[in-house]
Amino acid sequence: MRAVAYTYKQYIDGEWVDASNGATWDVINPATEEVIRTVPYGNGEDAKGAIQAAARAFPAWRASTAYERAAILKRAADIMRARLDELARTSVQECGKPAAQARAEWGVVADLFEWFAEEGKRAYGRTIPSRAGGKRLTVLKQPMGVAGVITAWNFPAYNPGRAWAAAMAAGCTVVGRASEYTPLTAMEMANIVAEAGVPPGVLNLVNGEPDPMGQAMLDDPACRKISFTGSVRVGKLLMDGASRTVTRLGLELGGNAPVLIFPDVDLEEVAKGSVATKYRNDGQVCIAPQRFLVHRKVNDEFLERVVPRVKSLRLGDGLDPQTQVGPLINARQRDRVDTMVADARRQGVEVLAGGSRLERKGYFYEPTVLAQVQPSMPVYAEEIFGPVMPVVPFDELEQAIAIANDTGYGLAAYVWTRDMKTALRAYEGLEFGMIGVNDWAPNATEAPFGGWKQSGIGHECGQEGLEDYLETKLVTIGGL
Repeated sequence: MRAVAYTYKQYIDGEWVDASNGATWDVINPATEEVIRTVPYGNGEDAKGAIQAAARAFPAWRASTAYERAAILKRAADIMRARLDELARTSVQECGKPAAQARAEWGVVADLFEWFAEEGKRAYGRTIPSRAGGKRLTVLKQPMGVAGVITAWNFPAYNPGRAWAAAMAAGCTVVGRASEYTPLTAMEMANIVAEAGVPPGVLNLVNGEPDPMGQAMLDDPACRKISFTGSVRVGKLLMDGASRTVTRLGLELGGNAPVLIFPDVDLEEVAKGSVATKYRNDGQVCIAPQRFLVHRKVNDEFLERVVPRVKSLRLGDGLDPQTQVGPLINARQRDRVDTMVADARRQGVEVLAGGSRLERKGYFYEPTVLAQVQPSMPVYAEEIFGPVMPVVPFDELEQAIAIANDTGYGLAAYVWTRDMKTALRAYEGLEFGMIGVNDWAPNATEAPFGGWKQSGIGHECGQEGLEDYLETKLVTIGGL
């Protein structure tokens, strides 16, 4: 397949454009602190132009068949699979994760485009038997309109990819706004979608000031939905703004995932999986296991198995094939993690591994294990979004469930046990949207991704992910 030279600009109405105000943004490699590229950095005017372009393109895109839309999405998936290595390299340079993780992420995005290409053909309505003989009831599913998609930096391909693919498959047009820390990945994805043949205006991508761009999406009645991946704080601001315009929201916000480890498990395997999953992407994963609740009978043995593994993790540039843990996204995030661990130390927490920032170029922080942690401490109660594993012992199942649920978050949780009764009581009692029982990956392209409580509203992925971009219309026919 023919390779292309990617254009790193905003993509509006089928054209690659600079910011309307002429401003730019330096994209920094978090492993080296070097500028890797300078890109346009616009404002609300750019977002308004993109929304108008998407609104103009919507009638024709809505009128296209699901099969026509599927062909474009499948071509995009094929292009992604043919270029995984080069796409992964860009993601590594701007977000820092190891290359193998970035490559796997792009592979999942290709799967999402392919899966939603097919699922868009199944946006079924239904016929309802009427209680009146001369009347017919029909339910239709129709695309919502323009969808604004605001995404975070931790998964710069997956976060926009799952929303763009679902929205376009449903017949919606899209205005994407990726994180300014990782715009290049989204720009490459937009290049690929354009190459696959999407008509001008169906997919638009802006980069720039987050507040004015988000406000433009809230203010314009043509923007019928906003999908947001990011912090609880910003999600609440969007909810406040959406209350004035009744804009539909899909929110994937923070997580503070508990892990319940019972004494009947293979501790060596659980310790191995705990380290691999906890420190994936340096802990910057919304569903990352964070609060490790370990049965007191095996708490010490668990730590004995975990700590040496953590100390042996290799930190470095994600482009180095030996690297297991990359840097945090920026200095602010590194300093936040450092402050939380320092505060925990002052409160009497025992640091068994790590606990310090690295005095070198790059935003690196040592993979850290904390013992003697109390559930009331910020390092346990707040989402860390960093390479820190707090461990708390428990005695009884109900106690563990109560501690796990004692949070405003409700995205993901993990349960490790060989006893089915224990597993059932745990997953039925845990107040989380996704629960992995003896599984470190409680998510899939074909399954709904979403949280309870302050972790969000709505779902991405799966049948529910398509449904969230569709309106329901009832048609009644009388006088028959």
